[in-house]
Amino acid sequence: MKIYINGSLVSQEEAKLSVFDHGVLYGDGIFEGIRAYNSRVFRLTEHLDRLWDSAKAIDLTIPISKKEMERAVIDTVLANNLNDAYIRLIVTRGIGDLGLDPRNCIAPPSIVIIADAIELYPQDMYEKGLEVITASTRRIRSDSLSPNIKSLNYLNNILAKMEAVKAGLVEAIMLNGNGYVVECTGDNIFIIKHGILKTPPVSAGALEGITRNAVIELAKNRFSIPVREELFTMYDVYTADECFLTGTAAEVIPVVCADSRQIADGKPGKTTAILIEGFKVLARSSGTPISK
Repeated sequence: MKIYINGSLVSQEEAKLSVFDHGVLYGDGIFEGIRAYNSRVFRLTEHLDRLWDSAKAIDLTIPISKKEMERAVIDTVLANNLNDAYIRLIVTRGIGDLGLDPRNCIAPPSIVIIADAIELYPQDMYEKGLEVITASTRRIRSDSLSPNIKSLNYLNNILAKMEAVKAGLVEAIMLNGNGYVVECTGDNIFIIKHGILKTPPVSAGALEGITRNAVIELAKNRFSIPVREELFTMYDVYTADECFLTGTAAEVIPVVCADSRQIADGKPGKTTAILIEGFKVLARSSGTPISK
């Protein structure tokens, strides 16, 4: 495997960051998870725009241009001979000292790009649907840390993920401080009730996911499904007609049970199936070409 680090493609064994990098010491940095399908990088422009927005929000200057970053992503996928790939793009604050002060990070920010194959969930989970729980770990308040900053510190999500794993499951729903559904540990969440597709607004503490936005666009523009971004609680999840999750790695995956409560008939819904297929077509037919 070849990994991009600060302008060079090196072997996995040679890919190293300093222990004094603030990304290592404090999770002081940002990242994007990106997918490539059929030799195209899906929504690369949107991912890079979000990366630059995250950088702006934490006052981090990315040392190369968006066009150079796009080229670096494509070159990394090419170097690994991948047509379909999961791409992890990381930008850290850079090498500093043991103090918190980012002004002491005198080296430029570090850029790391990893391209590899990924299968987040087994195929049968897409066919039969997921069971989830509600995590007791609450989502960090939006007025403390914006959910739209994809920072390297994912401990909040990891703690909730641990709850799911200890329950023998793979995903958990996270609530905000007011008890409203926000998102899952690594995915956005949608419910369908009486033909209306609903998802929590970003203001509730949800990440404005790239796949989330693609599904909203598909629902509105291709399938004429009404969409609302509004607050809802676990009661609304339990009593939904359908429920599904979206994410770069997960794509679109149905949820059929929450907190031991069967959702509708306990099977993936028809609208969910339509959106799964619609997203597959979109993802595999659009994107930035992977070419020299």
